[in-house]
Amino acid sequence: MGMMDYMWGGYGGFGFPFWGFGMMLIWLVLFLIIGYQVYQDANKRGMNGLLWGILVIIPMVGLLFLVIYIVIRETGTQRPVTGEKTPMDILKERYAKGEITSEQFQKMSEDLKK
Repeated sequence: MGMMDYMWGGYGGFGFPFWGFGMMLIWLVLFLIIGYQVYQDANKRGMNGLLWGILVIIPMVGLLFLVIYIVIRETGTQRPVTGEKTPMDILKERYAKGEITSEQFQKMSEDLKK
């Protein structure tokens, strides 16, 4: 054993006996975190979060599915979570209840479309 092997414990120069296992755990945790983030984002956008989350954490092809997800997701619009009303829904309700006039409704709906 050379001098450097003795100093570093003979573990390929890294000094960690479980470096390969440790790196595997780090990558696993990283992909689980990314998969969870994709799951939450996909659910917010009205996509199948569980499917995309699982596809992203599949070994060897997870990166490919992550790139595909990023490319096809709708970047500009997020659908509201079930039960939440959009501003346009609220405006329509106010008009239906008679709280605003037709002119106010038209002006406000034009403002919302901008």
